[in-house]
Amino acid sequence: MTVRSFEVKVPASSANIGPGFDVLGVGLQLYLQLKVTIDPSKDTSVYPHNVKLSYEGDLAHKVPLEADKNLVTQTALYILRANNIDAFPLGTHVHVINPVPLGRGLGSSASAIVGGIVLGNEIGEFKFSKNRLMDYCLMIERHPDNIAAAMLGGFVGSYLNELSPEDTAAKNTPLEYILPVPGVTPVEKYVSTPPPYNIGEYLQYNWSHKIKCVTIIPNFEVSTDSSRAVLPESYTREDVVYNLQRLAILTTALTQETPNNKLIYEAMKDRVHQPYRSGLIPGLQKVLASVTPDTHPGLCGICLSGAGPTILCLATGDFDSIAETVIGIFNKAGVECSWKLLDLAYDGATVEQ
Repeated sequence: MTVRSFEVKVPASSANIGPGFDVLGVGLQLYLQLKVTIDPSKDTSVYPHNVKLSYEGDLAHKVPLEADKNLVTQTALYILRANNIDAFPLGTHVHVINPVPLGRGLGSSASAIVGGIVLGNEIGEFKFSKNRLMDYCLMIERHPDNIAAAMLGGFVGSYLNELSPEDTAAKNTPLEYILPVPGVTPVEKYVSTPPPYNIGEYLQYNWSHKIKCVTIIPNFEVSTDSSRAVLPESYTREDVVYNLQRLAILTTALTQETPNNKLIYEAMKDRVHQPYRSGLIPGLQKVLASVTPDTHPGLCGICLSGAGPTILCLATGDFDSIAETVIGIFNKAGVECSWKLLDLAYDGATVEQ
């Protein structure tokens, strides 16, 4: 019997770059890894859906190891089920190595969803394109910024297409039917059909290779639901225009071979989500106000990463000093932090045989 093995790698990501709320994301060189072995001589029928799951990484004690409860394997089962495969092959072992901090604004759920969809595509040998795999991802994660950055890599802009009424209804299928809750979701409600085509559009921008990402990671979690709950239902015209003006500049400023640090810094300011989320993140307002290109000449721009609490600093130098200053501000607010210097992950999700 033939033993098959492969490895899926998916980058972490940072979204809501500056004024690009729900629009811009970057893939980062911090990788979720799925080490997969399919050995038909090993009987894995005692495990749900024939897959033995193991995990090492952030908050390992909290991560469920049942295939129908773990986000990676739940997601893989969705794409398999939508293509007429009900379970993993006998003898499947998936070992997850996850250095991406959970619930910190570095796209941990996006990397898990992308990893699961790529895993299912590989298990089923469907050979779908990344754009088609994005349709499956967007049935689970309805915002494309993190997902696109994790799947495609680099610096990515995205939007959701306007679909037909039928495709819109399919796209809006309740999540519990796509990722069923064992013992709760009726079996007849399980989604077993492929998603609509072309749910989103994506554009990979160039990126100045002189710019690196300093990520300062506070030691507490902020849920995406909590972060979205504090946002207003509507915005003033002034605030919308403020962000649009900066967004128009930022997507070109970050591509220039010689970065204009002060231009990028101003273009990364935001009025759509950061002011409202500052109450959830002690020290955020002071960080955004006091860490500038004048105080740290290597700094290009600074923003909340995703829903936070991680702070993303784009910089051409002074990496240690920038990180130490931000960490010092958080420490005074009673928050401990770690930090990482990361480059962009340009290839996105990959499979190595």
